[in-house]
Amino acid sequence: MADRTFCAELTGSFSTSAAQNPTVAIMEAAFADAALDFRYINCEVPPESLADAVRGAIAMGWRGFNCSIPHKVAVIEHLDALAQSAEIIGAVNTVVIDRPEGGPRLTGENTDGQGFVASLLPVRDPAGQHVVILGAGGAARAIAVETALAGALSITIVNRTPERGQTVADLIDAQTPAAGRYLPWTPHLHVPHGTGVLINATSIGFHPNEAETPDVDFESIDPGTVVADVVVNPPETNFLKAAAARGCTTLDGLGMLVNQALINARLWTGRDLSSAVMRRELEEIFGL
Repeated sequence: MADRTFCAELTGSFSTSAAQNPTVAIMEAAFADAALDFRYINCEVPPESLADAVRGAIAMGWRGFNCSIPHKVAVIEHLDALAQSAEIIGAVNTVVIDRPEGGPRLTGENTDGQGFVASLLPVRDPAGQHVVILGAGGAARAIAVETALAGALSITIVNRTPERGQTVADLIDAQTPAAGRYLPWTPHLHVPHGTGVLINATSIGFHPNEAETPDVDFESIDPGTVVADVVVNPPETNFLKAAAARGCTTLDGLGMLVNQALINARLWTGRDLSSAVMRRELEEIFGL
């Protein structure tokens, strides 16, 4: 009895809306599998309460937390430092709270793109590839930066708003070794020949709008292209189904989610948790 503790280490997530985020399920399953006395608390935090939530996490001794929509940029003003990729991306999805003698120190990381690259590597090394990314939001920025840092030759950003798309392309061009390009998202988009990896980094196809598909000409996609989707609910989107019918290798969003969670857990616990446990939990959630 003397070695037993009733005070778990705390981690969690701040977002709006939190109810659609399955990360809590996979983190808690992996903590239990590793016999770690950690908890992951999924918190509904509106924008006006973010500062209070961060102060609360510090006060309650949290090891760290995730930030999802709409806090990935706003949280930066509450941090003490940014990791390299988070600084380039200009957004944070993971915060690590260290407690040196001088007081708590909060470091912002961005594991979105790292999680994507980790899921991509078993099917295609991004080094030397021409990558096309649909969208220019937070996920697109993170994936663009990390695939560029992983050796991609070029990153083409496709977006309907020229200013946002060009901004991400310029970021890649200026701060990574890859060439950054912007391509307007015209109706029935023609995917450039030679594209090695095509990624839907938008929310198109996410539940409850799973019937929607990014407006691309699937006949223009080279067979053998790796086509990926960041949407996790449903995992097998119509975008991926159409790409598979074209003869492409497909990559669902569950791998990115699992690998991102593994990186987060390592930052908070110093341990490598089980990807198999996390993946199995997601498959049970989605009935796969």
